[in-house]
Amino acid sequence: MRILAIDYGDAHTGVAISDPTGLLAGETLTIHSRREDVVLDQLVRLIQERGVEELVMGFPRNMDGTEGPRAQVYRDFAARLEEACGMPVALWDERRTTVDAHRILFEAGKDGRKRKKTVDAVAASLILEGYLDFRRRQREGGV
Repeated sequence: MRILAIDYGDAHTGVAISDPTGLLAGETLTIHSRREDVVLDQLVRLIQERGVEELVMGFPRNMDGTEGPRAQVYRDFAARLEEACGMPVALWDERRTTVDAHRILFEAGKDGRKRKKTVDAVAASLILEGYLDFRRRQREGGV
């Protein structure tokens, strides 16, 4: 079961896709577009081409757990994606994923320009890894 994770953004949307078993994060990429229709079309194409069966999208929360100021934008985008692809989108707490992604890339020696091009894909990978860990704990009865 392939799972696709999304780090939705204004100019760049990061995408991470699990391996076919749905246990490991695999492929990552970035959709470079400010146009919502372009992002939706590319996501639907990826979902179909990769045989994705489950979707998870980062959801903005404040550090205290309340919804962030852009929460409704993300809910609206998730609803449009659900309509376009016919499967539900799980909203996943994305607190600190972008900060952690920048740190990971900095520690890997990527300069600011290179980080900007890949940070969203790394953030999507972190969202996917967190979601996969959650699913694994659920199966093991730990949640």
